[in-house]
Amino acid sequence: MPDKKIILHVEDSIENRILIRRLLQYEGYEVLEAGNAEEALKLLQQHTPHLILMDMNMPNVDGYTLTNQIKKNPHLHRIPIVAITANVMRGDRERSMQAGCDGYFEKPIDVDKFSEQLARFLRPGD
Repeated sequence: MPDKKIILHVEDSIENRILIRRLLQYEGYEVLEAGNAEEALKLLQQHTPHLILMDMNMPNVDGYTLTNQIKKNPHLHRIPIVAITANVMRGDRERSMQAGCDGYFEKPIDVDKFSEQLARFLRPGD
């Protein structure tokens, strides 16, 4: 069996982390979790995930700023980052993409389509 794909989920809400963790583990992914930008950056010093799921609304350093920092890092810039956010007003998707996100999922996520949506961002052979 090939190695599990690793997904880093950056989210300040414990309830949202639990939901996403359960969905990802059910699909066979290894899950790393960070409750804020500082924790995420520490994990990224030790691991290179195949995908990052990024909450855009976090206290202190928000997901836009963190995404921008990750994308500027030559060792991390190729990791796809997908925004998972309740920001669904006009311009929010564009703001996420301008920050460096490769995709955008609206909260609440559609649990029936989540795995299929994720697969688009995970390159075969990674």
